[in-house]
Amino acid sequence: MASTPRRARYECLESDTELKALTGMTGSIILAAVDAAYETFDVVDEQLVPRGTQPFAQLVELANLSSMLGNLLGAGLAKHSEGRYERSGPHKYQDLRSTSGGEHVEIKTALEANRPKGHLAKAGIYLTFRYVLAGRDGFYERGTRGDTVFVWEVRVGDLTEANFSESNTPGDSGKTAVVKNEVFKGMERVYFDSTFFPYAKLDGPWGE
Repeated sequence: MASTPRRARYECLESDTELKALTGMTGSIILAAVDAAYETFDVVDEQLVPRGTQPFAQLVELANLSSMLGNLLGAGLAKHSEGRYERSGPHKYQDLRSTSGGEHVEIKTALEANRPKGHLAKAGIYLTFRYVLAGRDGFYERGTRGDTVFVWEVRVGDLTEANFSESNTPGDSGKTAVVKNEVFKGMERVYFDSTFFPYAKLDGPWGE
C-alpha cells in the first residue's frame, strides 16, 4: 500500500474562470472532491489487499469503476461546495442539484483518452473527469494499466444537444451520445496532470 496518501496536485490547476461562472465552484473544490474519491478507494483497498484480495479497481468492470468514480466525485463536490449543491441520487439527471435556484450539474467520467458519453444527448452544464489506472506508487506508462485511479484531466462546459454525436446502431449495446471532439476540446480545462497523460504526444492538441 502507498506510504503516503495520494493527492490531486494544486500546481495542475489551470483555469477556473468558467467553472466559477457556471457553477460557483472553484478549482480548489475540484481538488477536494478528487482527494475524497482517492481516500475512499484507498480505505477499501486497505481492507482488501492485506487479505490477499485484488485491489478494488481490478475487481470490478471498467464501466462500473467509472460509474463509481463519478458517484464518489459527486459526493465530494456536494460536500465541499459550501452548500451550493446536493446529490440528486443514483441514476438521476443531473448528478448535482443546485440548492439556490442555479443550474444543475452533470458529472461524466472517462478512462484514458476516451471522451465522456451518456445514453442520450442532453443539454446542460457538464463536469468531466478523465482518469488512468497507474501503479499505487504513481508510476504510469502509456498503454499499460495498474490498479490505482489517478485523475489526469477535468473540464467544464455548458453543452447543447447538438454538441453530442449520437449512435443507435442495431445490435449494438444501446444508444450512446459522445461529446464531439472539437466541442470537448473547447471546454475549459480546469485540471491537467501530464504525469498521467494517455496520449502519444504531449505537445499535441490534448497536451500542453
